[in-house]
Amino acid sequence: MKTILIFVSTLNGKITKWGNPKIRSWSSQEDQDYFDRIWNETRVIIMGKTTYMADPVKPDSKHLFIVMTRQPEKYQLKELAGKIEFTSEVPSHLINRFETEQEDKILIVGGAQIATLFLKEQLIDELWLTIEPKIFGNGAGFVINGNFDIGLKLISCERVNDQGTLITKYMVIRAEQSLKPAN
Repeated sequence: MKTILIFVSTLNGKITKWGNPKIRSWSSQEDQDYFDRIWNETRVIIMGKTTYMADPVKPDSKHLFIVMTRQPEKYQLKELAGKIEFTSEVPSHLINRFETEQEDKILIVGGAQIATLFLKEQLIDELWLTIEPKIFGNGAGFVINGNFDIGLKLISCERVNDQGTLITKYMVIRAEQSLKPAN
């Protein structure tokens, strides 16, 4: 099973523009089309509560949406068996569950909290990053501050428009991966 963390970012590593979680307000059409295609090809999609609240997904028969939250009981009325689930499971338990169910790919979407949780537990196989030729002074990065040292190896890089938007794919190199405790 492959666990993929997918993001769009500015050249200076921002995933939100001035804190606004609406990525589609600044990402290119090419990135949006790419993301939609990957989204439609993936059955299991994991996100955090903040991402869900910013743009609630519409349950359908093609996907199982997993929303990570510390208080899943608050969302019981929104759950639909086999379509949308709210959970407080830790990332390693989620991954083990879907390995047991023989899923071939899991997509991790959302913000820095979810990305950091999965990266800390070394559960990401690949990072798929669209780099938009923009710079925002303020905005969130795709990991929470900490002492990370995660090795990556470029799998592919494609320029998708005249502005210079790049769609990149990296493999996580686990042998070199380490996470030092934050000070």
